[in-house]
Amino acid sequence: MTLLKLSLMAFSFVFWAAGLTMLIIGLWAKVSLGSYLALSASGYPSAPTILLATGVAVIIWGFLGCFGAATEHRGLLRAYSAFLAAVLAAGLAAGLSALLYRQTLAQGFQEGLRRALLAYGEDDGVADALDALQRALSCCGVESYRDWLRSPWALGQNGSVPLSCCRARRGCQRRPPDARWLHRDGCFGRVSAFVGSNLYCVATAALGLALLQLVGIVLACLLAARVPAHLLGIATPR
Repeated sequence: MTLLKLSLMAFSFVFWAAGLTMLIIGLWAKVSLGSYLALSASGYPSAPTILLATGVAVIIWGFLGCFGAATEHRGLLRAYSAFLAAVLAAGLAAGLSALLYRQTLAQGFQEGLRRALLAYGEDDGVADALDALQRALSCCGVESYRDWLRSPWALGQNGSVPLSCCRARRGCQRRPPDARWLHRDGCFGRVSAFVGSNLYCVATAALGLALLQLVGIVLACLLAARVPAHLLGIATPR
């Protein structure tokens, strides 16, 4: 009984730490990546928002799970196991949705990039986000730098491209610009390659988290079933 209680308390601490990590990553992504994610035309909630909400919930329930194990509160232990099961189901559903609708999400981001390119010069916020993305990923345009040459902004600049597309200022001053001095890859291809190269790591982490939650559900249910009768206020026969 004592070993079971200590095991669940240790698991709750790890679960709480995982929630704190998600909260920190969500805050960082909200601050650092918010402008990039705003370029997407997808109507789905952004990843930072999901991480923030999940992190807060996991922190609260991680503490309650540890408290329930320490006090051997059967109702709290059952609620904790139910929460773990709900998080597990939600995680699996989110993972399957990401796999099934990854093409839709990719198309939403691609469409958002095209809209940003068309609105460049008219919306300062969109222009700043697109410039920052092109500098950070060393990319230019949606598919290539040629996307800029057909944009309203470039037509008004006699076929130029933004400085964020340039590896050096020298080639960007020409009209049309010298492709040797531009970032050759499109931003959509760079983002797709990054997501694809890290998909295995994300899937492995999700599977590990799912297994960890199964362990927590089993521990919480076992401890709830073994809570002594006198702690529940149930009179034992003499």
